Amino acid sequence: MPRERSVQGVDIANLDSAQMRRAGKELLSLALMDARNHSLRWAAAFEAAPVTVAESALWELGHAGWFQEHWIARNVQRQRGERADATHPKLASILPEADAVFARPGAAAALPQAQTIRQYLVDSLEMTLELLDAAAEDDDALYFYRLALLREDALVERFAVQAQTLGLDTGLLAPRPANTPRAALLFPATRWSLGSTAGGFVPDDEKWAHEVALPEFEIDAQPVSWAQYLEFVEDGGYDERRHWGAAGWAWAQAVGRRTPRHVDQMRQGVLQMRFGKPMRVPLTHPAVHVSWFEAEAWCRWAGRRLPGEAEWEAAALLGATRGFRWGEVREWTAGTLRPYPGFGGASPGQVRADAASGTDAPRVLRGASFATRGRLRHAKSRLAEAPAHDAGFCGFRSCAF
Repeated sequence: MPRERSVQGVDIANLDSAQMRRAGKELLSLALMDARNHSLRWAAAFEAAPVTVAESALWELGHAGWFQEHWIARNVQRQRGERADATHPKLASILPEADAVFARPGAAAALPQAQTIRQYLVDSLEMTLELLDAAAEDDDALYFYRLALLREDALVERFAVQAQTLGLDTGLLAPRPANTPRAALLFPATRWSLGSTAGGFVPDDEKWAHEVALPEFEIDAQPVSWAQYLEFVEDGGYDERRHWGAAGWAWAQAVGRRTPRHVDQMRQGVLQMRFGKPMRVPLTHPAVHVSWFEAEAWCRWAGRRLPGEAEWEAAALLGATRGFRWGEVREWTAGTLRPYPGFGGASPGQVRADAASGTDAPRVLRGASFATRGRLRHAKSRLAEAPAHDAGFCGFRSCAF
C-alpha cells in the first residue's frame, strides 16, 4: 500500500468536508493516501466474490487510478485548474493499456492482472504526491487533486452498495447506534442562499449560490423511521393505488414490490438482509433502500410531502443546533437535478446528470449515508438517481403541507 504520513491531531478520514474542499497541499497529500489505502482494502474484500464481481471491483479500482493519473500526472495543463482545456492531448500512461481498459465502463480490452492494477495505483499515487509537493498553494493548482480525492472517496460508497446488493459481508462498515425520535421542526419564512459560493473546490452541481424565497415550512427532524414506514405497510400501503403516482404504481406492480428492497419480513417488525446476514432492525433506524416512488407513496398516505431542495438545505444548516439530524441515509427530495442559475458548463473531469422533465426524470438526493466517507458529508452536496433506484442507502423525510 502507499506510504503513510501523519499530522498530529488530524483525523484525516473524517475531516470536515468544508475544510477538505479548501485543503492545502499537506492535508491533500494525507487524504489522497488515505483514500487510496481505503480503496485497496475494499477491493481486497471483493477477492473472494464471484469472478465477475471481483473483476468489476478491480475495474473500479483501476479507473480511480486512471482518473487521477489522467488529470494530474498526464495533464500538462493541471496548474490551470478549471480553466484547463479538457481536450488537450495527455501524456502517455505508465500503464500502456490504461486508456483502453479504464477510460470508460464496458471497454473491450482485457483487464490486467490484479497485482498489475494494484501496482499501478501505488506508482500513480507516488507520482501524484510528488507533483503535489511542487504545486502552487492556490485553488487553480489544487483543483485536480481535490477532484481526484472526491472521486476516489465516492468509490467507497459504491463498493458498499455493491456488497449489500450481492450479500457480501466485507467487515469494513461499523454498525450504527439506535436513534432517539425527535419532534418535527418549524422554520419561519426566509430568503435562502441555495448552492455554494466560489472558493476552494465547488462541484458543478452546486454552482452557483443564488437566493430563493422560502415560505414557512415544517420538516421532520430525522428521516422517516422503520416504525413509521411499518405503519404504511401494515395499513396496506402497497395495495392501495390511491397512494401512488402512475409511474410509481406501474413500477411497484412490475417488480412485485411489497416492502422496500432487502426486507424479508415486515409484519410486527423488520427483518432485513444486511450484507448477506438476516438482522432484526431497530425500528428507530431510518427506513433504507427506499425508492423515490415508495417515498412519495408514503408521503401521500401520511398526508405529507417530500421536501424541496432549498427546504432540506436550509433545515440542515439552520437546524443543526435544534436537533435536525442527517447523514444516516441519503434523502430523496421533490426536485429533479437541474443546473442552478449562473452555471456556465461542465468543468474538466466533472460530469453532470441534468434531468429532463417527466415522471422518470432523475430525482435529487441530499445528505449522506452511513457509508459516505466523512470528507464527502456536505449539506450542499447533490446526487441524482432514477426514481426507481433502491440499491443505494436511500431514505427520506417529510414536510407538512
